[in-house]
Amino acid sequence: MIYTVECSFADPDSEAEWNDFYSLDKLPALISVSGFHTSQRLKALSGGCPVYLALHTIDGHDVLTGEEYRQKGGGNFARWQQHITDWHRNLYDGLDRALAVGADEVLVVSATGPQSLIGLGLTPSAMQAVELEKFPAQRWLAKMDRTRLPAIDRLPDDVHVYEAMTAQLTKGDDSAAGQGR
Repeated sequence: MIYTVECSFADPDSEAEWNDFYSLDKLPALISVSGFHTSQRLKALSGGCPVYLALHTIDGHDVLTGEEYRQKGGGNFARWQQHITDWHRNLYDGLDRALAVGADEVLVVSATGPQSLIGLGLTPSAMQAVELEKFPAQRWLAKMDRTRLPAIDRLPDDVHVYEAMTAQLTKGDDSAAGQGR
C-alpha cells in the first residue's frame, strides 16, 4: 500500500531546518520501521496543492498503529508543529510500490481522473484511498522526464507536479543509501 503525507510549512525562518530534520532524520527512521519498504520526499513545482509530499510503501494500516511506528516514526514534529499547515494523510491501494522519482524526473499527479495525464503522453497508475482521510478518494500518477515537462502554467488545473527532494530510501538489498537533494 502507498502511505502519503502532505503538508505545507508556514515559517520560512525554520523551514530549511525542518526540511533537514524530515529528510535526514525522519525518513531513515521511518524506513527502519517493520512494514515500511520505501520512503521518499517530494516538493511541489505547481500551486494548488500542499508544498510537500512524502510517499511510502508500507504493508498496511496496522504498521501505522503499531508501537514501533509510534516510537520511531510517528510524530516527532513538536518543535515545528505550529508551522505545519494543510496536513493530510492517506493510505492508498492499487500500487505495490511507490514510484521512485529520480533527479531528472518529476511526478505528475491528478485527483480528478487519468485524462490529463494521458493527454501529456503518460500512462498513469491509479490508486484508491482505503484508510485515514480517504480524500482524495482516487489519484492517478506517473513519472515524466523533466525535460518533457511543459511550462507549469500551461498544465491542466487538475495536474500537480512534484520534484524529488530525496532519493527513494529502500529497505533490504537496495539499502537506505543515497539521499540527495
